[in-house]
Amino acid sequence: RAKAVTCSYETKLHKGIMSHGDSDNKCPLMVKILDAVKGSPAGSVSLKVSRQGANGEWVQVATGVTDATGEVHNLITEQEFSAGVYRVEFDTKTYWKTEGSTPFHEVADVVFEAHVGGHQHYTLALLLSPYSYTTTAVVTNGQP
Repeated sequence: RAKAVTCSYETKLHKGIMSHGDSDNKCPLMVKILDAVKGSPAGSVSLKVSRQGANGEWVQVATGVTDATGEVHNLITEQEFSAGVYRVEFDTKTYWKTEGSTPFHEVADVVFEAHVGGHQHYTLALLLSPYSYTTTAVVTNGQP
């Protein structure tokens, strides 16, 4: 289910206070995707964010689609992004089919434990090609 989250990133970006690549301390989870074939942002990639429940089941907590900059903001609120194990599932197959390629992967999954060392903010970056993907994360203190 999609969430309406109030983050100030877009407002700051459009006012020139922030640039793409900066983080917003009001958005605890941000995603960026780069198309390694074109060397440019991967827009229109759908994704789902799920949290692992007590019995190991995955419960979807947010959805999103990357914009023209390859980024997704406003995925989840501070209150909803509690400590636990999360999975971000990127629909890479649909993206590559739209680009005219036949991909190897159906999806790219990133599974991580959030807030191990206290409250933090996460920027997940995905470098994407039809036959591989690489991820990295920038983890920062969530306090302003």
